[in-house]
Amino acid sequence: MADYEKIKWCKARKNGIELINPNDNLAKEYIDNAEETLVILKTIKGKSNMWIAATKYYFEYFAVYSVLMKLGIKSEIHDCTISLCGFLEDECIFKKGVFARLTRDKVLRIKNQYYLKNIPIDADYDEQLEFLLEIKDAQEKMTYEQIRSIRSRINKM
Repeated sequence: MADYEKIKWCKARKNGIELINPNDNLAKEYIDNAEETLVILKTIKGKSNMWIAATKYYFEYFAVYSVLMKLGIKSEIHDCTISLCGFLEDECIFKKGVFARLTRDKVLRIKNQYYLKNIPIDADYDEQLEFLLEIKDAQEKMTYEQIRSIRSRINKM
């Protein structure tokens, strides 16, 4: 469930949540970046928990950000982007679990990248590919009416 107060807070922040023109080209570029990152993730499996954590998180982040670009929502603060995932779950754009997944993987990235915790990371390629396909499917199924409604709800917050 989305934290609507956090979304309101993010809207008031510089580089937080901002409505921009929906952009299918940028949405595709973010999907392309996610696909490229997934290939990299597959090649580093078993080599470095720090880089696996960072790569896995950014793969997921690029995938969900592609949906934001299709919606015309800009967010340069990661916690704000993740909060939008909860909102998009409530709006039935994302399946339940996207918010929790990004939240968990962001924490693992920070622990491994900044605090050198060397926590083992589960980065099953098939599971990640399934996640990407679900995001692409959600993006393709979005209707103009859904996009308009979501933008309106965010604008009113």
